This record gives sequence, C-alpha cells and structure tokens, in this order.
Amino acid sequence: MTIHDRMERLTQKLAAQCRHIDRKSIEAFIKAIINSKKIFIHGAGRSGLAGRAFAMRLMHLGFKVHYVGEVTTPPIHKNDLYLAISGSGRTSSVVILAKTAKSKGAKLVLLTSHPDSPLGALADLKVVIKGRELTKGRSSDYLARQITGTHDVTAPLGTLFELGAMVFFDSVIEELMIRKNKTENELRTLHTNLE
Repeated sequence: MTIHDRMERLTQKLAAQCRHIDRKSIEAFIKAIINSKKIFIHGAGRSGLAGRAFAMRLMHLGFKVHYVGEVTTPPIHKNDLYLAISGSGRTSSVVILAKTAKSKGAKLVLLTSHPDSPLGALADLKVVIKGRELTKGRSSDYLARQITGTHDVTAPLGTLFELGAMVFFDSVIEELMIRKNKTENELRTLHTNLE
C-alpha cells in the first residue's frame, strides 16, 4: 500500500466520521460560541493542538478567546464558555479544569467520542465525533491485537478523533465567517505581525 492509498483511506474514514455528527449539536455549538462573553479552550496532547488552532481562528474572527494554561488566561466567569476537547472524555487534567469552570458558572461544551464519560456527565452540551471503534469481539488491548494480528494501523491511537476535531473546527470557522459576514482579508488584519 502506498502513502497515497493510506491518505485516501484516511480521508474516507474522516468523511464517514463527519457524516455522523449530530446537526442539532452543531447548531447549538455555534450558538454557544456566538453567545459567549469569553471562550476558554482546553485539551491535552493532540486534542489540545486542535484546540489551539481553533482558538487562533476564533481570535481572527474577533472573539475573546483564551487557551487554558497560557499565562495570559484571565479568570472564567458566568456567561463564559469552557470548551473541553477529549476523545476519551476522561482525561484527568481536562476533567479537573472542567469542574472548576462549572463551579464558576461557565457553560461547559464537550467535544468527545465518549459522551457517557466523566466529562460527558459534566457537560451542558456534547458534540460527538466518533473515533476509532472496536469491532465486535476485538480486544481493546493494543498488545493483544498486535500478537493476534487483529491490529489496524490506520489512524493509530486518537488520530481519527483529533483529525475529525480539526476538520469540524475549521468547518465551524467557515460557517462563523458567513454568519458574521467576514472576509479572509478581515481575518488577516487580526493575524499576528510578529513573524
């Protein structure tokens, strides 16, 4: 199999994944962003990288947005939005900060593959992006799958969730550009000039 074949197979999986995102949750997500005073975004690892990219684009659209953990992050309050990004819905650092955000009165929105998780139980709104699913009878143990030859190296670990999150976020940005009547040139005026 060539790299081109692998890329095509991965994009097919992403396309199928995107079709399963609930339309009502997408609209609620967009409205939550538009109606928030400030937006706080947090995720660990590659989920966090997807969150940072989304925060940057929201900033380009003129939203007051902060990536949690940066030294310039202000306090969170009521009417603010806390966006947690966790494929598993149980990443401990994200759960802890989500509890703090909720205790301050913020609205908790979760992007996850597992809505019935600790973060799912806390969330006011959940957007579900399916990650890699185990087929019936297949072990969840990585080493066991390697030994038995039932492994699928396409999109290892959380890749499908993380790529799905990026595609979802960029699609939301395009929708927000339309709703806010913003052009790419207008976004460019808010892009950093310290490059």
